[in-house]
Amino acid sequence: MGSSAGTGNSAGMGSAAGRGTGSAVPAAAPKILKRLDLQLTIPWAAVFLPNGTAIISERDSALLKAVKDGRATTLGQVPGVSPGGEGGLLGLALSPGFATDSYLYMYYTSSQDNRIARVKLTEAPGGSLTFDDPQVIFTGIPKASTHNGGRIRFGPDGFLYVGTGDSQRREQPQDPDALGGKILRITPDGQPAPGNPFGNVVYSLGHRNVQGLAWDSGGRLWASEFGPDVDDELNLIVPGGNYGWPEVTGAPHRTGYLDAKVVWPSTADSSPSGLEIAGSTAYLGALRGQRLWTVALSGEDAGPPVAYFTGEYGRIRDVIRTPDGGFWLLTNNQNPDFVLVLAPSG
Repeated sequence: MGSSAGTGNSAGMGSAAGRGTGSAVPAAAPKILKRLDLQLTIPWAAVFLPNGTAIISERDSALLKAVKDGRATTLGQVPGVSPGGEGGLLGLALSPGFATDSYLYMYYTSSQDNRIARVKLTEAPGGSLTFDDPQVIFTGIPKASTHNGGRIRFGPDGFLYVGTGDSQRREQPQDPDALGGKILRITPDGQPAPGNPFGNVVYSLGHRNVQGLAWDSGGRLWASEFGPDVDDELNLIVPGGNYGWPEVTGAPHRTGYLDAKVVWPSTADSSPSGLEIAGSTAYLGALRGQRLWTVALSGEDAGPPVAYFTGEYGRIRDVIRTPDGGFWLLTNNQNPDFVLVLAPSG
């Protein structure tokens, strides 16, 4: 059942916890409309179907759940998922052609690697949903107990962008032929997208553990990324860009590497996970930081981050834009987890 919640406007200017590259104007404070106590266990991602139903992935249970009218039902367990540590059933993405192909894409950890598969969602006459056996379209992303990446999202160009982690293999992020520590760009069938900068699936390199992907109104790609114990990052992504890991972190102004647009010097303040952009504002869920960060964007510049709900709702794994222009925040506290529904921005 959904319960009402207050505005929770416990804001703190990010200058004490992070720094940006510009002086863009912050958006209005986000307002919580209600809390959905859906009895979730480590939800990792969510997407909204055209009919307004939300599909949620649970990392450790490998379950897909559907949420409609404030109630959650279990669609089933995705076969082939091998949870462990930070691995399991992770990112979700809805096909741009969902109205005709009914494809839901998912990133998950198997017993051998991290991989991407798609399933067809079928709606029965009574409205219940089912999915068929996964069709694996991409394999070989390295796995480990940590740094598995996992965020996937279709871009404005119709290609699937994939955030991967270095899987504790520090030689991978700087190798343009390796899949770890990258943002990948592939076709809906899992092939290298035309025009990729290295002639393979790699779009950008030098990443440690990409957790969020979103595009601004100008079509620019931004990504959130975990630092080691310092320098969490919000990066503006360009094709072929090298973001430095493991040689550098943050914004050291080193030749050959691109500086982050926002840096949180201490990962205790952020550990940014899911990312969404609405208007000229980026919204980032923070895990260790247990808050929602907002960052005002202006072209290629980012203002200082501003925090909301600090310590009030625990770890926030993902931020999802809702069909009405609001947001869902997925918590990750295992007690069980819930969804916070935010009012539309602006």
